[in-house]
Amino acid sequence: MLKTILLVGFGGFAGSVARFFVSKLNLSIEFYSIPVGTFTVNIVGSFIIGFLVGIAERRMLMPHELRLLLMVGFCGGFTTFSSFANENMMLMHNGQFLTLLLYTGISIFFGFLAVYLGFVTSNVL
Repeated sequence: MLKTILLVGFGGFAGSVARFFVSKLNLSIEFYSIPVGTFTVNIVGSFIIGFLVGIAERRMLMPHELRLLLMVGFCGGFTTFSSFANENMMLMHNGQFLTLLLYTGISIFFGFLAVYLGFVTSNVL
């Protein structure tokens, strides 16, 4: 169990540091006020996790420990959006289109709602 925690932790550390550097693009690139760094992290992270899942499933080249390090740790530290996108791809792959739409819709709706409620709550304190 300790080995698993360390693998995920080291991967998460590397992913978080990579996210920090890529997110700095928000300070240097402006495109219609879109946070370019965050957008880049989300898209690149989604590509990376898709690539890794493809390698793991099709070629059986990736041991379990490497999956934990890269998929759970690195991609999780880099962006949780990649996990969200991968889960949606798996739903689509399994033909669960209604669940895909429901999961995506409620995740976006409740995510925005939670941010708004957190913001409003912080103004009360």
